[in-house]
Amino acid sequence: MKTFCGRANPTTGAVEWVEEDENYDYHQEIARSRYADMLHDKDRNTKYYQGIRAAVSRVKGRGEKAIVLDIGTGTGLLSMMAAAAGADFCYAIEVFKPMANAAVKIVEKNGFRDKIKVINKHSTEVTVGPDGDMHCRANILVTELFDTELIGEGALPTYEHAHKYLVQEGCEAVPHRATVYVQLVESKRMWSWNKLFPVRVEAEDGEKIIVSPSEMEKCPGVPSVCDIQLNQMPSSDFTILSDVVTMFSVDFSKPVRSASTCYRVQLEPVKSGKAQIVLSWWDIDMDPSGTINCTMAPYWVKPASAFQWRDHWMQCVYFLPHEEPVLQGEQLYLTACRDQYSLWYKLQKAREEENKADVRVESPVCRCQAHLLWNRPRFGQLNDQNRTCQYVKSLMKVLKADSVCLCVSDGSLLPVLAHYLGAEQVLYFFMYATFVFFFFKFFKANNLEDKIKVIEARPELLTSSHLEDKKISVLVGEPFFTTSLLPWHNLYFWYARTALSPHLSTNVTILPQAASLHMMIVEFQDLWRIRSPCGICEGFDVGTMDDMIQNSLNFRESKEAEPHPLWEYPCKSLSDPQEVLTFDFRETVPPHGLSTEGSVNLLRKGKSHGAVLWMEYHLTAGISVSTGLTHISNEKGNCEWNPHCKQAVYFFSPVIESQTLSEFPTAVKYAINFDTKTGEIAMDFKL
Repeated sequence: MKTFCGRANPTTGAVEWVEEDENYDYHQEIARSRYADMLHDKDRNTKYYQGIRAAVSRVKGRGEKAIVLDIGTGTGLLSMMAAAAGADFCYAIEVFKPMANAAVKIVEKNGFRDKIKVINKHSTEVTVGPDGDMHCRANILVTELFDTELIGEGALPTYEHAHKYLVQEGCEAVPHRATVYVQLVESKRMWSWNKLFPVRVEAEDGEKIIVSPSEMEKCPGVPSVCDIQLNQMPSSDFTILSDVVTMFSVDFSKPVRSASTCYRVQLEPVKSGKAQIVLSWWDIDMDPSGTINCTMAPYWVKPASAFQWRDHWMQCVYFLPHEEPVLQGEQLYLTACRDQYSLWYKLQKAREEENKADVRVESPVCRCQAHLLWNRPRFGQLNDQNRTCQYVKSLMKVLKADSVCLCVSDGSLLPVLAHYLGAEQVLYFFMYATFVFFFFKFFKANNLEDKIKVIEARPELLTSSHLEDKKISVLVGEPFFTTSLLPWHNLYFWYARTALSPHLSTNVTILPQAASLHMMIVEFQDLWRIRSPCGICEGFDVGTMDDMIQNSLNFRESKEAEPHPLWEYPCKSLSDPQEVLTFDFRETVPPHGLSTEGSVNLLRKGKSHGAVLWMEYHLTAGISVSTGLTHISNEKGNCEWNPHCKQAVYFFSPVIESQTLSEFPTAVKYAINFDTKTGEIAMDFKL
């Protein structure tokens, strides 16, 4: 039996349906899961164990049997904690069948077969009664149903149902409560992920300014949370405008309502500025008194000694619908609204609140289309003036008064730059109709609707009539394509350039003229945890889970690299960066693959966790843009990365550790193959 999966094809720039083995989805779910990250979260696990022990003790102290309901048991870890703490019986619910099967094995391996029953169902399908899944209602409710936003995985409706049908009134709950905190800030960097700033271009006939359509300026954006590792955001990149305030709490030991609602708090800015961003995080109290607390608070709120790295729970960035000038000491009201799965915010001045007892704020809906076409890193990339300057300098070198310029990149400003910098005719390829409507509005806002010709066609379907029988003298691209997941997927530009060959002039200029793949061996500060076996967790053997993840990672004949935004994940270089493959866009894609073998020398001691790979685009002679490493900041090898792109990470297995220079493996051997038929890169490393 086979299954069909949607996958980006780097040779066509399109998402295509690919036939896969029936187990493909399951293996992807396991291989890319965050189970290992959760099991390595010492703070989380310790606090849960303390909270479970205390809850069992309180129930036993009342002379009752301790019956535990564990919803979303995963490995069965929390149920085993409860059984070890003296619970009489545990019902462990897990809807994902492969995970439920693993939990059964882990429970048996740890000797709790008679104390824990694993139920492979959604909690809303669980029955209670003599013939039911549970013989009686539980008096201790244990769950870990939270995401970075707290409620995004459906915690509220799950709790609501459990209180109605699965647990006793007045039950103990671990965690006992969750509290959401907010802080108002001004941040040009974070605001640049949500709005397009004016782009200034120095042309021969004076400065030109590219502006957004008015609908885009007024658009509230999309409701989805921006979750990031806020601990990697330097304090110089934002200005705090308010104290941290409690937005709302949820008591999990009492009936929970999941229906949409709003919360409102009063704020007084501690500093004047532009209110643009609501930063948010939560904590959970494992016990009623709040003495066992697990918090996601960022570095400026809690002491560094309390810091616990985790990737399954981060912090939230919410964009206010509009930036709002605020004055120190003035009275403001911040409203948070939620449905069952998400939150959004609105800020109002006190005078606007008069006579409004119940202010409901509609969930933001993007009406300008830009927020649907450009994701947040793409907004940041388009707002990067230094990056734009590199393209401007390159275009000024290659454009002539008679240039016929064609742009191939998704949602790009290059056609506008090319027009302002003097191209006689500018054409812009659109492979997706969704882009066309927005860019018509964009061109109109800049009085360019009759200056840039839009072509709705795929490169291989282009005809001479599309070009009015002219030849392309300058072909430009960033390149950037929305379907790209890994750095080399943007090599679709090369395939498009090849398809366009019949329409290119004999002396055509291609910009960028070439690209190169670069690689470096690194030691991660923390990211290694998501792929590292756990073995023993809080005294329980979870090796079955490690084996399950490894089996799924080995499902493919060769392991694949995976995309990560490394500005959020500190690492140090153990080798110099090395160019390993080049792609000459001035030539067509060759029929044979491109391969390279070699070795990269290790220069520093440390743990070789993996290789990082990224692309550099050589626009014209002497001008390049990198999607990866921007700087190695000190002798220790600390790396700085392009914040607008995800880099490719290939995790080594096993990790090689060397503490002294004499222990060094001197080099890492690599073999890298670019398959021109598929547009994919296969790689292998030997330490």
